[in-house]
Amino acid sequence: MTYSCLVVGGAGYIGSHMCRVLLAAGHRVCVFDNLSRGHRDAIGGAGFVEGDVRSMPDLARAFAAGPFDVVMDFAALAYVGESVLQPALYYDNNLRGSLNLINAMLASDTRHLVFSSTCATYGDPTAGLLTEAHPQRPVNPYGRTKLMVEAALRDYGAAHVLRSISLRYFNAAGCDPSRELGERHDPETHLIPLAIREALRIAGGGDPAATELSILGADYATPDGTCVRDYVHVNDLCAAHLAAARRLLSGVVAGAEAYNLGTGIGHSVRQVIDTCRRVTGMDIRYRVAPRRAGDCASLVASAERAREVLDWQAGFTQLDDIIRTAWDRALAVGHEGAVR
Repeated sequence: MTYSCLVVGGAGYIGSHMCRVLLAAGHRVCVFDNLSRGHRDAIGGAGFVEGDVRSMPDLARAFAAGPFDVVMDFAALAYVGESVLQPALYYDNNLRGSLNLINAMLASDTRHLVFSSTCATYGDPTAGLLTEAHPQRPVNPYGRTKLMVEAALRDYGAAHVLRSISLRYFNAAGCDPSRELGERHDPETHLIPLAIREALRIAGGGDPAATELSILGADYATPDGTCVRDYVHVNDLCAAHLAAARRLLSGVVAGAEAYNLGTGIGHSVRQVIDTCRRVTGMDIRYRVAPRRAGDCASLVASAERAREVLDWQAGFTQLDDIIRTAWDRALAVGHEGAVR
């Protein structure tokens, strides 16, 4: 079955990988993005409408390019630290923008939405592996905005014929093995690309002792004092979106559903850096800096529900393999292209 898909935020890291997967499967793809943090050259052969989710006229132009069978929403701002410092920006873009998108969908009679949510909706864990039944008590504005949208989707689903699946990502990582797409955040705050940036600096003759890599907090209640996260490959996230779209279009969803996406394996910050050393062969060092506001000690997924209902599970289960895809991309494009 082929379908027509509007990918909102499709010029960003995960969205651009999604476009690649959709196009390869023969689906019709149109991207809607304001390019504030995305890249026009990342969307391949997809159609493109430039605009902002905070603008209803912009959204009307996007839906005029339809009709669309399904919408995939990747348009949120997603920096935990930034959300603590600039909450207004996050409530404006993530909450108001998402509500605008939902209302524009209803106005155009588009009824199926795959929503990018986050493990940040859970807050500090009260159990080892987090299931979808874990209490949702986010500790930063980023997580709160996502949780509010999830609540809105339930309410809209009850009041209107709107069918949605929220996918709660744990830590997205890696790059498409083709090496044609990668992480290009500016500024970059994610651990793996920052460690790879450091490896590239050393490979270019830089002194390992003059490290530019920092660990943000080493006094958490974890085995080595650093935060523990579940890293899931970006292409595995894309596969979950395809599975969610199929489920929505099959007609079995009544209202709103939510699923965790992760591997079920946690890695500390120090373990990630050790793995980057092993994969790159570089003597990556780091400094310890104060904690970043809004971070939890540990977030590791139980994705059993996604396996049972969506028939999805992570294909990349080894951190070495995930990091190797990012390192291969960095070597293919060089220092600047890898981190910009």
